[in-house]
Amino acid sequence: MSTSPEIFQFEKDFAGALYCIPMVVRRKLDLSGVKVSLKQWNRFELEERERMVSQRCETPEEIDAYALYVTGVIQNRTHEPAQLIQRDAGAEWNDVASVPQRVIDYSIERDVTPPTAAQWAALTPLQRFSIFKLTRPGHSNENFVPAMREFGLIS
Repeated sequence: MSTSPEIFQFEKDFAGALYCIPMVVRRKLDLSGVKVSLKQWNRFELEERERMVSQRCETPEEIDAYALYVTGVIQNRTHEPAQLIQRDAGAEWNDVASVPQRVIDYSIERDVTPPTAAQWAALTPLQRFSIFKLTRPGHSNENFVPAMREFGLIS
């Protein structure tokens, strides 16, 4: 069971044991441009998953190192090449100046007060990423309200 402070309370039931890909890793995968399926993730050793949680992935050098590590693990565990995707620097979720329209619209659809610009700016990059990711079209995103609550955006 991972005790990483970067694994949020709303995801502890399914990500705390690292059976599912936690938001902290999803963010790093988006930043580094590597796609990992749940099937692949479940073939990784626990130590490899824990390293993916803890390994830094902020600077261009760290992002490249993270991509290299993950693609190596995929190759070693699945014997298939990693699927690379366009790197996402988070233009929408990383912008502290305004709440993404997708987050506002999704909040309204769920009958939840959208975050204010000040609340959005006060979130950490991982919190903003998580809220943004939990508004993806075509997904049930049942953790959206628990995440909003955990981050102090709603009561």
